[in-house]
Amino acid sequence: MDLRQLNALIAVSEHRSFSAAARALHTVQSNVSTHVARLERELDAVLVDRRTGELTQEGEAVVLRAQRVQAELQAIPTDVSALRDDIRGIVRFGIIGTTGRWLVPALLTELKASYPGVHLVVVDATTTGLLPQLQSGQLTMAVLNLPLHEPELASVSLFDEERILIVPNHHPLASHDRITLVELAEHEVVLPPPGTQFRAEVDEAAAELDIVLKPKAELDGMRLLASLAFQGYAPALVPATAAASDTGTGWKVVQIDGMTPRSVGLAHRRWTTLPAPARAVQRAIGEVVAARGAEQTGINVTVRPGEDISAG
Repeated sequence: MDLRQLNALIAVSEHRSFSAAARALHTVQSNVSTHVARLERELDAVLVDRRTGELTQEGEAVVLRAQRVQAELQAIPTDVSALRDDIRGIVRFGIIGTTGRWLVPALLTELKASYPGVHLVVVDATTTGLLPQLQSGQLTMAVLNLPLHEPELASVSLFDEERILIVPNHHPLASHDRITLVELAEHEVVLPPPGTQFRAEVDEAAAELDIVLKPKAELDGMRLLASLAFQGYAPALVPATAAASDTGTGWKVVQIDGMTPRSVGLAHRRWTTLPAPARAVQRAIGEVVAARGAEQTGINVTVRPGEDISAG
């Protein structure tokens, strides 16, 4: 097998057809088909279902390995430059919106001062949206909700964040400063959808009390959840930093007793050695969180200044 064959298979996996893969690789479809067919003959396995364009189980296994090979090759020039104290390159970095609001500006400032040759491309999305991009290699690393249950990803905790309720002023709960989950269960609330880590932890806490929360709406995006509460739709159960994205006066923050904080951390693919620019971004994230995290309401920082936050 050779790199052209592996690159062709990766392109088919990403674009779901041979024709789309050929366009992405700036070649003709017959070349892509030939490369994949030769790889299949060498491995004595069908890697792509020709009817659907989807990878077979064997194809998925090969692509995972091929993406690691591709990432390692891309890292060679940047690592060589780093040995000459010239750390430069592009790092694609994902981050959940509520954290990105305060972390990204300080991170860009830190990178400009310490690593001016590193260019950061930032993708703002939910944890649900970031995970497949991280797994496929579209992102080098990401700050997202923990814990992760994907064995191919490594992570390290950055901080814990309180869960709060944003309540419109006209709502009955606005007369409270603190409530319990039992009290909250008497009202409709805006929640993340089932299947998200945040919702799973909220439902688990409710189940321990033998209650079920009543969702008035379910949305995957903390800032969108908060915006509904800001606009008076319904109370929203969100992380503490979501309340800092609006300066209006038509709402208040209500604390929830008995709720464990959510954990936020930095993740990357476990079996890929991070290139020098990515390691520089990793160090900068640790410094920014250690220095600025405690300034954010409701956050308990779990990293110290100068601590090595290499995900294991």
